[in-house]
Amino acid sequence: MKALILAAGYGNRLRPYTNHTPKPLFSIAGRPLLDIIIDNLQKAGCEAVIINTHHLHREIEAFVAARSYSCPVTTRYEPQILGTGGAIKNVADFWDLRPFMVINADIVADIDLADVYRTHCRQHPPATLVLCDDPAFNSVAVEQDKWIKEFQNSGRNSSQPAQRLLTFTGIQVIEPQVLDYIPEKTASSSIDAFKKILADDKKLQAYIAPQGRWQDIGTPERYRQTAFETALPRAFRKAFGDMPGLLIEKKQLQGDGSDRQWYRLQAGRHSLIMADHGIRESRSTSEVDAFVQIGQHLYHRGVAVPKIYFCDTFSGLVFLDDLGDVNLQQAARLTTHPGSLIRLYKSVVDQLIKLSLGGGDKFDPAWTYQSARYDQELIIEKECRYFQEMFLNNYLGLGARFEDLAADFATLAQKALQYSNTGFMHRDMQSRNIMVKNQQVYFIDFQGGRFGPIQYDLASLLIDPYVELPDAIRSRLLDYSVDAFSEKTAVEPEKFRRCFHYCSLTRNLQILGAFAYLSRIKGKHYFEDYIPAALQTLEFNLHNRSRDEFPALTAAVKKASGQLQKTAKI
Repeated sequence: MKALILAAGYGNRLRPYTNHTPKPLFSIAGRPLLDIIIDNLQKAGCEAVIINTHHLHREIEAFVAARSYSCPVTTRYEPQILGTGGAIKNVADFWDLRPFMVINADIVADIDLADVYRTHCRQHPPATLVLCDDPAFNSVAVEQDKWIKEFQNSGRNSSQPAQRLLTFTGIQVIEPQVLDYIPEKTASSSIDAFKKILADDKKLQAYIAPQGRWQDIGTPERYRQTAFETALPRAFRKAFGDMPGLLIEKKQLQGDGSDRQWYRLQAGRHSLIMADHGIRESRSTSEVDAFVQIGQHLYHRGVAVPKIYFCDTFSGLVFLDDLGDVNLQQAARLTTHPGSLIRLYKSVVDQLIKLSLGGGDKFDPAWTYQSARYDQELIIEKECRYFQEMFLNNYLGLGARFEDLAADFATLAQKALQYSNTGFMHRDMQSRNIMVKNQQVYFIDFQGGRFGPIQYDLASLLIDPYVELPDAIRSRLLDYSVDAFSEKTAVEPEKFRRCFHYCSLTRNLQILGAFAYLSRIKGKHYFEDYIPAALQTLEFNLHNRSRDEFPALTAAVKKASGQLQKTAKI
């Protein structure tokens, strides 16, 4: 048996994702669909495969060239798309006198291809089409569940009581005689050839697939559903072993600032969390890549992060440990005694040291998807300018000019890095990204990690507006942190504290910019509740600890505080 895989189409319904990746290379449970189809053909005894190409043909050609299959796999480029019939005719020199198989490159099916071929060869009709029941696509009229009578429009009911409508799966076995019904060197449909065969009073055989799974992935919704349904049981098997017969329930969880969607997947007493990043939007490193690679690195370095059991970075699905529903913000609110709160935060600091130092060991900057390091350019553009544009201007309408603040911003960026101890930096080390389970703390949302000052994450933790630690407790925790870090790495306490202070300022600017953006641009207005606390902390640190180091920034923050109070009274 030889086979043709139809892979030339543009995948228009899957744009914009097919702008950078041809549909046959979309992945299902971590494997490109084309690879799955070729593997299934090999298992069915296929001796040679040819793939017709057009859209992004070099991507498919490069993929095939990089693989070693047990049978020859070649490609045939079509300068102009020839359609399903034209593609079959265009490779006429590839066929021999035996029946051959043709299969669409955009389907996922657990259909026994060897059995399909054997069934065809028992009677050798001109063609055998594999059909299934899918109400969204049913259009092939079948009689006696064996013979195809006509092709109709999808969604219609058969006019003949003895017939029923089924869906053509895109899998077919064809006799060489069918080539005589396909015109030369022009685009055409194989369905048109089949209609001509029926008009000649010849029979087309229906192979009705047994109850199983068939899915066309031609739309984002169908692709996402297929990717999820395929990955789900594999993730549970990797996490818990075989779980026959257990129904897996899916419940969406409330997200936070990210556009990702989060779900709890429950099967009996077992559960996993699924992070859905969405279908990949470009070929470059994306958030899901960083999430997976950094997460796996941290886990293997012994850092307290959830274990990732399974992922498909093209569909954006990641399955990981379920760490429960209690984060540090909630745990802190339930901890009324100052001593207990300090002990809780000391346990976070202890884990933070492992994250900062252990996470930095053998960390590969290529895993990052934004920037590899926390540097002056990032501070000025992603924290200082973010604060000026999003908070001062967009949120408060102050009309602040970057030029008036630029000198202070440049000084702040330089000082934030001057005395830094470099390690792994989470960059969003706040209480909602720290889970508490069985009296242990775990870090989540580490996809923004990079090299940077270890003081930055500590500053993020201690000035976190979600918790509003009293200044006296912040000071005690800073003292503890300096001593704890000093036991693990070379730290000069005074320089450590100075870097901590300046990182507190840059982080504070980032927080206010983010809260303004999330509330006004993304419509997540609950973030506004934390703006007063964040602004109060920034004003306190500038006035009491920086002592007029940043006059323009201090004046802008004072004006912002007045504007915020005025707005609150309206």
